[in-house]
Amino acid sequence: MSAYVTPERVMILAAGRGERLRPYTDAVPKPMLKVGGKPLIQYHVEALARAGFRQLVINHAHLGEQIQTYLDDGHNWGVEIVYSPEGIAPLETGGGICKALPLLGEKPFLVVNADVWTDFDYTDVKMREGMLAHLVLVPNPPHNQTGDFALHKDMVSEERGGRHTFSGIGIYHPQLFVGCVPEPFRLAPLLYAQAGNGLVSGELHDGLWVDVGTPRRLKSLDAALNGGLLDRVQSKK
Repeated sequence: MSAYVTPERVMILAAGRGERLRPYTDAVPKPMLKVGGKPLIQYHVEALARAGFRQLVINHAHLGEQIQTYLDDGHNWGVEIVYSPEGIAPLETGGGICKALPLLGEKPFLVVNADVWTDFDYTDVKMREGMLAHLVLVPNPPHNQTGDFALHKDMVSEERGGRHTFSGIGIYHPQLFVGCVPEPFRLAPLLYAQAGNGLVSGELHDGLWVDVGTPRRLKSLDAALNGGLLDRVQSKK
């Protein structure tokens, strides 16, 4: 029987500029855009707190002080938040995580993109020992019909199995970033490389998931949440 590790710390990636969401993001950082009456990032903090996570790391860049002012140290949600500021030049996904490694410890940690909305339950998220990463994938949305990664049983690859979209939720072992430096680089090439080595596992989440990357998707999600979508989701749990 395989042994599993459960992450204790979480990083929320919140440093994106949100170019496609301009002009909204000219005055407000993307994670602070409101849907259903509250900022996107607050949904993540609340979901993680419900799942029992207490130690959160949040990176930020463009207008990041707004995120830090709003969430503060996390006490309003029963969590402890520390920040990894990146200044005016964000480090992309890989560089942002690399810079925050001293705050994330030596054990596998969970990473969540702040610019998605999902009903994914973090309560039982885990990774098999020996893996360097575990990715949560979702069915391909209309804007990404070719997908990002293939999933065969519980293993991720570039080719074998049906292709799905990366949700922005993953567990990573610090060893995935050995040799990295806190400069701008994307996470995907690291994941593709280690998937080819058989060191990336995965799972498919077939629940609700929205990549809030355009004004149209932002407005659509806001309308759905204001129309009671969240209440219907929670009533089914």
